[in-house]
Amino acid sequence: MVPIIFIMTMVLGLSGCGKETGDFTTAGMNSVVAMNYDEALESFDQALLNEEDARLVLRGKGLAYMGQADYEQAAASFEQALAGSDMLPDAVDVDINYYLATCYYRLGDRAKALAVYDAILARSGKETAAWYERGVVELDEGNYDQAISDFEKAMELAPADYDMLVRIYEAMNDNGYGEQGKVYLQDALENGTNNMGDYDRGRISYYLEDYVTARNKLEEARSSGGQDACYYLGKSWEALGDYNYAASVYSSYLTEHGPDARIYNQLALCKLQLGSYQEALDAIREGLAIEDSGMEQTLCYNQIVIYEYLEDYDQALVLCRNYLQKYPTDTQAQAEYLFLNR
Repeated sequence: MVPIIFIMTMVLGLSGCGKETGDFTTAGMNSVVAMNYDEALESFDQALLNEEDARLVLRGKGLAYMGQADYEQAAASFEQALAGSDMLPDAVDVDINYYLATCYYRLGDRAKALAVYDAILARSGKETAAWYERGVVELDEGNYDQAISDFEKAMELAPADYDMLVRIYEAMNDNGYGEQGKVYLQDALENGTNNMGDYDRGRISYYLEDYVTARNKLEEARSSGGQDACYYLGKSWEALGDYNYAASVYSSYLTEHGPDARIYNQLALCKLQLGSYQEALDAIREGLAIEDSGMEQTLCYNQIVIYEYLEDYDQALVLCRNYLQKYPTDTQAQAEYLFLNR
């Protein structure tokens, strides 16, 4: 299932939307941004007791539940928030509907998700994110032509949104249409706007499997491109078979900028390729020490793999069992467990 983007359009504040945000609601939203979701829910409960704006409070609760991946509770909160709206929808209602559609999608109810995007687009045909996200759902439903129509409308509205372009390619690639998706990437390189910098040219070249160009452009973007430039630069060196240099790219970034779970994961994979299993394990542990990184599942799985390379199958089995308790639908891990438990 291709992830729909988690649009944080108005998380930091809702001033200008016609409502004042109460103190407990503000505290709750600050906790959501800090990914302290239990603390956020406590603040929102207090906000309801304090009779702060219920629609904004319920919206905040929905965001906190989403952060905990509790999409049923999140959807219920968003539905309650919308029930308290006026007859004429405003910007806050549209914002809530985006989150609600994401919840329906995560719960596997694509029909409801599509209905929400249809409603958003009926209100305004210039909602770029709705065109893109509806396209993702249509693609998952097997409606290729409709998905492409939606994607092309999104790209027409935002021709310089290369983040969205890459997400469109990833969605198409994950659904077996990678070659068709590359057509859009190539077109962007050849006909892109003048503001396409080295980072965007580099990462698009990476997806086009032109790793030499990707490496060269991303080296130029390295000093100003932040974590993403480092990530794609390292991946380009990996694709070119130079795991030592890729590892040095990741290590340099961590030294200069501090802990980053995604970079630690890539460093671990490079060390694994180089046969430095203990160093790979150390990198995984550093990544796991970062709370609410969004990388925990990937890191936990890779930790199991590394213990297998270390031939510590007992520990790998324990970790695999614990992993499946948290992620029971992971079929790859299920197969790994059967292998370890034979």
